[in-house]
Formats: sequence, C-alpha cells, structure tokens
Amino acid sequence: MGSLALRSCASRRCRLHGRTLRLPGSIHGGQPMSATTHLRRLRAAALILALSGPAVAASPVADAAVDVLDMHGTPASETDRGFNIFFDAGAWHGYSLPLARDAGSGFSGPFVHSIGAGRWAGRRLAQVTLAPPGGSEVIALREVGSHAGPGYLQRHFQGQGLQLRQTLFFADAQRALVRIELESSTSRALDVAVENEAMLAPGDRLVLHSGAVTQTFAGSAETVLTRLHQDVVQLLPRQARNQVVFASSQPVQLEAAKPLVLVLEQQLSAGPGPAVEVDADAAWSRNRARWNGYLQAIKPSHVPGVPDATAQRIALKAVQTLIGNWRAARGDLRHDGVIPSYSADYFNGFWAWDSWKHAVALAHFAPDLARDQMRAMFDYQAANGMVADSVYLDAKENNWRNTKPPLAAWATLEIHRATGDAGFVAEMYDKLVGYHHWWFAERDHDHNGLAEFGATDGTRLAAAWESGMDNAVRFDDAKMLRNGENAWSLDQESVDLNAYLYREKLDLAALAGVLGKLDERDAWLRDAEAMKQRIGARFHDAEAGWFFDARLGSGAHIRVFGSEGWTPLWAGLASDAQARGVIATMLDPKRFATPMPLPTLAADDPRFSPIKGYWRGPLWLDQARFGVEALRRHGHVREADQLTARLLLNAEGLDAQAPMYENYDPTTGKGYQARNFSWSAASYLWLLGVGRE
Repeated sequence: MGSLALRSCASRRCRLHGRTLRLPGSIHGGQPMSATTHLRRLRAAALILALSGPAVAASPVADAAVDVLDMHGTPASETDRGFNIFFDAGAWHGYSLPLARDAGSGFSGPFVHSIGAGRWAGRRLAQVTLAPPGGSEVIALREVGSHAGPGYLQRHFQGQGLQLRQTLFFADAQRALVRIELESSTSRALDVAVENEAMLAPGDRLVLHSGAVTQTFAGSAETVLTRLHQDVVQLLPRQARNQVVFASSQPVQLEAAKPLVLVLEQQLSAGPGPAVEVDADAAWSRNRARWNGYLQAIKPSHVPGVPDATAQRIALKAVQTLIGNWRAARGDLRHDGVIPSYSADYFNGFWAWDSWKHAVALAHFAPDLARDQMRAMFDYQAANGMVADSVYLDAKENNWRNTKPPLAAWATLEIHRATGDAGFVAEMYDKLVGYHHWWFAERDHDHNGLAEFGATDGTRLAAAWESGMDNAVRFDDAKMLRNGENAWSLDQESVDLNAYLYREKLDLAALAGVLGKLDERDAWLRDAEAMKQRIGARFHDAEAGWFFDARLGSGAHIRVFGSEGWTPLWAGLASDAQARGVIATMLDPKRFATPMPLPTLAADDPRFSPIKGYWRGPLWLDQARFGVEALRRHGHVREADQLTARLLLNAEGLDAQAPMYENYDPTTGKGYQARNFSWSAASYLWLLGVGRE
C-alpha cells in the first residue's frame, strides 16, 4: 500500500496540444468582433475521448475544450482565493496549475473546502525530481505546456531525452489521482522522487504509516492521506518538516520509448477513508464517460451575432463552473448539491433559490445531481413547510431567519420535463405543497391572498434577504409588521414574490397532473386564475407601463423601475397590453437596454450604482435570463436574441478565459463580486438554449 506502481504503456505515444486558445475580448453594442484565432466548432463526437487502452491521452478532448478557464495559481497563504481552483466529482478538495514562473512539476494543492471556510493544506503535490544514479545534480526539465481540460489538469515537461507528463483527475468525491508518465528516448537508470509540500497551521501534523502519509488538522476531523500505488518499484516516503518525499531506494530502469507510469493518490476524509487503492485506469475511464456525457448533453442553439464556437466554449465554461462548485454529501449536508461559488469564503453551503436555479440547469446534463440539489434543501424543511435560506456542513449554522423566493416547484417540474421521472415528482409534491401554503400562512399580513417578504425574527435585514435582492432600492423605506409568533412581513407586497407564487400554482398543477391528482390539478388552476386577477389589479401601473411593489394598507405603488417589474411577464400572467408597456421600457437604452442589458435597476434612476450597488444597478444573470424569457414569451424573439448576444459578448472576458461573475456592471460588462458563480452559469446555459423549449 504506499509504494509506487511503475507500469509500461509502450502501446501509446502521447502528444500534447501545446497551443493556448484565445477568443475575442468584450465589445459594446452587441456586435461581435472577428475572432483572432480560428476555433473548430465543437461537436459532441469531437469531444469524445479516443481512449483505446489504459494510458491517458495527452489531450483527451478537442483543442477548443481546453483552457476555457485559467486554472493557474500558487497559494501565497493558506486562505489565498485569488485564482481559480479545479474541483470535480463533488470533491471538497481542489487543485490548480502552478504559475509558469514557479519552477518544478506537480500541482498546487490541495485546497480543502471543508475545513472552516476553506484553506490550502498543501503548496505542491507530485513534484517529480529525476537524477542520475547517486548523482547530486537534478536533471533540468523544461515546461512544454500546462492545461486545464474538462475533468482534468495536465502538465508536460521535457529535457535531456526525457518526457514527463502528469494528469490530475478525480476518481470520486474523496480521491484525486495524479498519473505520472515518464518516458526516455534511450535506455537509462534514474533516481526518481515524488515530492509533496504541505502547508501546516499550528497544531497540524504529518504522520507516516504503512507507506502513506496522513495530514491532520487542529480542530477538525478531516484528514488528507497521500499514498503511491504499489506494483513493481517501491518509492518509500520520508518526511522532513512540512515535506514528504517518496523516493526510490534503487535506481529505476527506463527502457527506450517505453513509458513508465506512477500513480499518486490523495484522499480527503472525515475520519477513516477507503482502505483499498482505487484502480486508476478504471477511474479515468469513468471520469471520461461522465464528462463525455456532460459534453454531449449541452447543445447550444445558434444565437444570431454570436459565433457558434464561442457559444460552445461559453456553454462548456458554464458546465465546468457548476461542476466545479458541486459538493458531495458531508457533515450535516445529507445530499450532494452545488454551492454558489468556491471563490468566496462565505459560500460554504447550499442556498435555497440558488439551488432551484442550479437544478433547472443541471436537469439537462447532470440530472442525478439536480435531484440531490433539491433534496439537500428539503432535508431540513420545517414542520410548518418553511425551507431554510441556507444549509451548511454544521446544521447549527443553518439560516432560519428567512427563506428565499419560491421557485422550487419550477425546478422540480423542469427536472421532470428533462427526465420524465415521475417518482421524483411523487417524492417532492407534498413537500412543495407545504412550502407553498407556508407563504400564505406566514407572509400574508392582511390575508388578501397576496404575500410579502418577511422574516422569522422581525429584522428588516432578514426580510430583505428573503427577497434575494438584499439591498434593492424598493425596500429602502420598508418597515416590519408582526403576523404572529416567528412570523413578520415587510409593509409592502412584492410583485415578483406574487408572480413566483402564481407561477408556482401553475407548476403545482402540472405536477399534480403527472401524479394523476386531477382534482388537485384543477384546484391549483382555479387558484392561479384568481391570483392572476389580483396581481394585475394590485401591481400594474397603466400610466407608467410597469409592475411595482405596493404598500400595505394604502395600496400605493412603490415607483422603482427594477427587474422585478418584468417577472409577471416571465410568469405568464401579464396581458398583451400590460406586456407592451413593460417591454418598451426594457428595450429603452437609457433604462434597461444597456451594453450589458437588463440591470436590476433602471440606468436613469438617480440611485443607480452599477459597480458596488449589488442589487441597486448591477446586472444579475438570473434576472436577465427572466427578462429575455419574458421577451420570448411575448413574441419579441429578435429583441431577445439581440440582448442575448450582448449578454454573451459584452461580459468582460467571458468568451476568453475569465470566470463567470456574481454580477456585472451593465455599462461596461466588467464582472464583480464572487467569481465562478453558479447561477450565472446556470442562466448562461438557458440563454444558450440548453434545455430551452
């Protein structure tokens, strides 16, 4: 257990695609720039790995699928999140490609996300050093290329007749494998060592046992175990402070043009992990099959004005973002799910309306994960039907001060539409009904059949959080009203909340129909029609041509032109006459048709703050997605395509290597807040037509 497997793979000579791909940068006005580098249009068939044996091909996918995100970075401190990190398969530990200026092979990591808010536990993994037998001079190898592909990281070095290739991938949520392939142009003997450098905080320890090394952490049950698979040649570990080196006691004999393969395994466990070494070849085959499944499932539609290759690349980036934020069940999280972003230290759990949006996208390429994403939130549903705002590894941290907007039935129906899984509908239906009824029991202050955002603790801050639009201008003057024990409402009825609830009645009707509950289906439809009339009468301002929140009591409109105003169009409750006024405002370049279109607040509002405003002006992709869908629903397909092209091409660096951001400046397209944001990725997939009807 702990020594290194050296296996011949002479049947395969691997070649690395060394070029780095770049796409045109952002533009303004929605017109695409011409590409400076030709990209082959990705097709599902081109993305299938040509894998005929156990060896790992150097570039297992088409060139254009490589390096859609820049995965280079070397941690400057334990908490450094200044660069992208590669996660996959639900793992809570991740890795990066070292910066080009950092000498040596191997990978940065691991970053362990399940310790506190996350920290680096290692600076370098699998750095290979080679030397003549007994020699003190290390053989210098030159880096040929380092690349990030869908489901793997890969490095290539050469020098003095030697080729070194390293591929890091995840076997499962617990185990990462590094496949090290060493090839010589001539027969020779070498001293071989694989070095790993840990980052130890006070109280952390490295323990050698049975040919492996275990890293423990002060105040945490997590452990990181590193071992080398045993086969022919043993490389035994030795420790020097924070470094563990697996070194050969005898020179390793290389035969000309017959690569030798070393397999390093690193495992993150909360307690004892799997005792049996994973089969690296089988694990790689499973990894490729899973990723090929993802890539075959995403088929972007043609967007006028957007090169198809660009659309494919953005779709792949969206999938990598969502899968990179996938976290397996662990601690008090009972099911797998997708966190909002690993790049921010405060996003170490699952959030409700983030989860619903993630599930809608995942349904079309990772349906099992989509189902688990829903379950993870409903695992903690309260007896009165409430769903928590967020849930964490430690359930004591779950936020019950508020919930989030009701989009869970929408997500469940989308999962059924993508999979036909009536069993999942049966599993979720009663839970969804309980959550829907909770809104009217706990958040309808005047019992008029229209709900308000609120909180369980009476705080204005939590009530605004419940809207999901934490600091939106429309809530500036809101006050709290007590409904009952642990039940408070804002003193305004919100148009988006009630549009979501109307849509939820329709979705519950559809789900009831799937289950053959025809009486319940008809009752939901009657309720929806009655609510539709109430919403139109309460929130629509014919003179302004917009839907506004309304003050409780007086019914006065809170005249803020925000993205909530097009939610009734998305929900399908606006009349054609009502929609015409809203769409005219949406398409006004002085208000919402900005270079990066459909911001959360009209650009001519004096309170518009496009950079640091959070929900007071920046563009959020979920709201833009709802806006584009509203245009399509009401027959404005050409305008929807035009705004979609701007959202794809004017987001800074989206068509190159930049990550997907939490929100964007609608005037420049520059991204802000958390990088690698999951619901932005989910929204981009819909905008690209993935799963769109």
